[in-house]
Amino acid sequence: MRRTAHARALLGSAGILAVTALALTGCTGSGSSGDAAPAADGPEIVVWTDAEREQAITDAAAAFEEETGATVRLVQKNFEDLRNDFIAQVPTGEGPDITVGAHDWLGALVAAGVVDTIDLGDTASNFEPVALEAMTYDGQLYALPYSLETVALVQNTALVGSEAPPTWDDMIQRGQASGAERPFVINTAGETGDGYTMYGLQTSFGAPVFVQDTSGSYTSDVGMGGAAGEAFAQWLSTNGQAGFLSTTIDYDINNELFATGKAPYTIQGPWAISAFDGIDVAVNPIPSAGGETAAPFVGVQGFYLSSQSENALLATEFLVNYLGTEDAQRALYEADPRIPAYTALGEEVASDPIIAGFLASAQNGVPMPSIPEMGSVWDLWNAAEAQIISGAEPVSTWNQMITDLQSTLAG
Repeated sequence: MRRTAHARALLGSAGILAVTALALTGCTGSGSSGDAAPAADGPEIVVWTDAEREQAITDAAAAFEEETGATVRLVQKNFEDLRNDFIAQVPTGEGPDITVGAHDWLGALVAAGVVDTIDLGDTASNFEPVALEAMTYDGQLYALPYSLETVALVQNTALVGSEAPPTWDDMIQRGQASGAERPFVINTAGETGDGYTMYGLQTSFGAPVFVQDTSGSYTSDVGMGGAAGEAFAQWLSTNGQAGFLSTTIDYDINNELFATGKAPYTIQGPWAISAFDGIDVAVNPIPSAGGETAAPFVGVQGFYLSSQSENALLATEFLVNYLGTEDAQRALYEADPRIPAYTALGEEVASDPIIAGFLASAQNGVPMPSIPEMGSVWDLWNAAEAQIISGAEPVSTWNQMITDLQSTLAG
């Protein structure tokens, strides 16, 4: 098998001595009571994971160990600790060769110099383009993706059927005709604002938060100013005055109104579906409010390669030709069901219409920006949306937010 031959070639003749020597002095990992001494007869790579994905990675590691003679040592950590620990420990030589992580960590990881680029070669064509785009920074791919998540339109089929409304206005008309208390409900995090959930509607006006370059990487140029942003702001105001958007709706109230049949449509993620138990729901792409395709934020998870890995070639082999296989991707999906980034597997599990709906929404979507500048956006952006929905003058409020954001970024 080509994979076996390539893996063994990495350890062949004199090369195995050099790699083994590096393994004994290089990345050793930390933070697990299960840590074991490096194997005496071959090199070792260390992988950080959380509990949900540990067994799936173990299965891929077993084949890798058998075919290469190397050892894969897994260190289990809380997912919430992975990013900060990775940034802190990689420069000291105590970090892993590989860690699981979210794509929106990428800007911070690149800025800290703790991740290396990877080359998926022909394997890249097996993954959803939006997943590869998410793991790309300044035109370079930094991780092997494996899962997607996004929001989509969720509808109560008993009230409005399963057909996808093509536009916002069409959806509102269908919702009103259903006789429900409200035609539509969306979480605005109350008076805080929720640009994340609203983003698909915003992008349908052609007003992205940041401009993307030809490689798909985000620049620091704010893209939601000008006429497109002003049109979205006016839309927020109009629909706030009509009561279709409201700053009285937080996450729990949103789900309660939908679950009790008081609203036939909402925009939510797959994490909320369990709250709608007992309701027959359909999931569809978000309808366009501004005339362009609604492109919600897509979150991607995958596996990063340490910039300080002493066994980078071997670790890359494990990433690309073991974790990057359909069997490994299926095991990851079964261990922690998220929309697969592996296209063939996504098509397979899309036999479930709910998964199919979220996958279709993700395929329309764009990665949430991973650039460090995104951290400066949320408070200003969310607040401006909430203020406009609540009655503030839309254009001046939006433009002041853009001015404040650009000033913050320039500082």
